[in-house]
Amino acid sequence: NTTLYQLKRGGTNVISLRLRTALRCLYDYSTLSRSTATLSPVDFHRPFLTCSSEQVLASTRKLHAGAEGSKVSPSAAPERLPFCRVTEEDLAFFRKILPGRTIVDPDLVEPSNVDWLKSVRGSSEVLLRPQTTEEVSQILSYCNSRNLAVNPQGGNTGLVGGSVPVYDELILSTSLMNKILNFDSISGVLTCQAGCVLENLSFYLEERDYIMPLDLGAKGSCQIGGNVATNAGGLRLLRYGSLHGTVLGLELVLADGQVLDCLSTLRKDNTGYDLKQLFIGSEGTLGVITAVSILCPRKPKSVNVVFLGCETFEQLLKTFQLCKGMLGEILSAFEFLDSECMRLLNTHLKLPNPISDCPFYIVIETSGSDPTHDAQKLHNFLEEAMTSSLVSDGTVATEEAKIKALWSLRERVTEALTHDGFTHKYDISLPVERIYQLVTDMRKHLGNQAKSVVGYGHVGDGNLHLNVTSPSKDPALLAAIEPFVYEWTASCRGSISAEHGLGLKKRNYIYYSKQSQAVALMGNIKAMLDPKGILNPYKTLPDNLKQ
Repeated sequence: NTTLYQLKRGGTNVISLRLRTALRCLYDYSTLSRSTATLSPVDFHRPFLTCSSEQVLASTRKLHAGAEGSKVSPSAAPERLPFCRVTEEDLAFFRKILPGRTIVDPDLVEPSNVDWLKSVRGSSEVLLRPQTTEEVSQILSYCNSRNLAVNPQGGNTGLVGGSVPVYDELILSTSLMNKILNFDSISGVLTCQAGCVLENLSFYLEERDYIMPLDLGAKGSCQIGGNVATNAGGLRLLRYGSLHGTVLGLELVLADGQVLDCLSTLRKDNTGYDLKQLFIGSEGTLGVITAVSILCPRKPKSVNVVFLGCETFEQLLKTFQLCKGMLGEILSAFEFLDSECMRLLNTHLKLPNPISDCPFYIVIETSGSDPTHDAQKLHNFLEEAMTSSLVSDGTVATEEAKIKALWSLRERVTEALTHDGFTHKYDISLPVERIYQLVTDMRKHLGNQAKSVVGYGHVGDGNLHLNVTSPSKDPALLAAIEPFVYEWTASCRGSISAEHGLGLKKRNYIYYSKQSQAVALMGNIKAMLDPKGILNPYKTLPDNLKQ
């Protein structure tokens, strides 16, 4: 009944041993492969820019350079729009429909004004805590008539400043909308209110032999409504796909208070436009999600987690190819982190490295219905990976506590970064083979300007989390990072936001990933659904569009 075993080269059996092992491969890694020795994409980025307006990008670069003495970054807050300010009459209305749940105590409101990274702070004086869709409808109907701006907020775990006010917008929290409405144990469809915490939903489903199709490091705080509003990806996307596929229905309230009931539980419905897709990833700018129906997979009977070390990123990619071919249907996650991430985990969180030091680390998860079958497939893969000299060290866990310990090395990198200083975070989507080249080029580009430059993320879906830290907030460092990082990404036809959204911080960089015609159409949709622009203003769409 061994739950943690060592990987060992040269034998036909995987031998049960201690956590730590040495799988040194006799191979010369001194020469970089051709694929990692290519020129930086920045050297030839112009022909590949996907936006159609070079003028927009030029103006963005001009802002970074500080045109006419200005040092305003495109990620900075724009001027306050002419929304009305809250009056005593307004508070009287809110107290009437939300007795005891209209919060004006500054000490109680303050946590909702500050984002998780403590990088963005609003000045709202009112926190509204509805419990039902009808209450949300009354709030928005009133705010629309009074021209009061509203900031929808879930678990406030966002990383781009999209979940907190920019100025004095009313904060509409969904935290008390936390009821599970229905679960169909035959179809696996869960219907719940938007304020349900992701981890609580996971616990609920696991008791019924199901799991949520998404898993995030912030699962203990984030809410399903916020997950859907930002189209959160997470650790299981490789296996179960994005929320665009697993969300079957939504209930939401539009800016004028209309309730849009698209809370279907059907997997197939081709009657007209699939309106729910418009709101998945819209970051609360088009409507407030109040309920979600989501398709949940059965809980796997067999789960294994492998933690491996590689000497080069080329070997890591080859391991990924081998993994997809040999593990196939049981592969549920393939994550990576670099040695700098491991250093921060060791230094700030005192998490030990379970294997010997390597330049790159991989977390692989398998999940299936037959433990014997899964174990044999995993053994065959590991044996091939070791005999092919792709990995140099590794360990495997099958017991829940040991699995959590290995996963924490990936999930807690964000936490470790918060202890390293002020963090600039970039959530980039790239062709898989180019993922780590951006980290390498950024280190060369910044030199000793940054304290740390680290890379980790989801290899399975080409998502890099690039993080740059400094002892304190440094405008000169930011000017060196941006727009370099966005131009680099555009050169590879990547996305400047893979799963975090655009929020406040990235809104003006949208043209690096979307053509101006597409952005203009987004503006038209926003104007149609929210003509006064009261929903989450200053977020997602660029400042040059009327909101």
